[in-house]
Amino acid sequence: MGTHTQRRTDTRQRIQDVALELFAEQGYEKTSLREIAERLEVTKAALYYHFKTKEDILISVFQDLTGPLDELVAWGEAQERTLEFKKELLRRYSEALNQAAPLFRFMQENQAALRDLKIGELFKDRVHALLGVLKDDTAPLPDQVRCVSALFTLHASMFLLKDLDGDFEEKRLAALEVAVDLVTQAHQHA
Repeated sequence: MGTHTQRRTDTRQRIQDVALELFAEQGYEKTSLREIAERLEVTKAALYYHFKTKEDILISVFQDLTGPLDELVAWGEAQERTLEFKKELLRRYSEALNQAAPLFRFMQENQAALRDLKIGELFKDRVHALLGVLKDDTAPLPDQVRCVSALFTLHASMFLLKDLDGDFEEKRLAALEVAVDLVTQAHQHA
């Protein structure tokens, strides 16, 4: 039974990988299930066994890549809100974003399609939950803004820093440093 489950998981993973490739190459709207099946060299019926729609594929990719975000929120909710905790939360979030880089590339290149899909709302909910464990609602407004800005600094490293010099990892670590600085400054007033 384990082998069968493994094989199904591998097929599911291959479908997700190929779909993300095609979505990035030609856009979500212009990619059909038939094209995904052709690239995989399987029948449309075989693809249909795993996923009924393109959105089903995308939601499954999102759930797989953002599972670590759910775990991070659950972990964060159980922690004391110390500065060390907040720094560790940002480190872990930065790593989770890095793992989800293919999904973020898709989101960046398919913003119009995302407006009509559930995935945008699902991501927003996760960011709000994470923000809930990072910032203190009773803190002065500038400190709350610093915490919000810390998260968005990490997001910016996924999208907006590509024009800066340095490789991806250097930019990710620089963004993490700035995010930690912001949270540290906010925490000093706590």
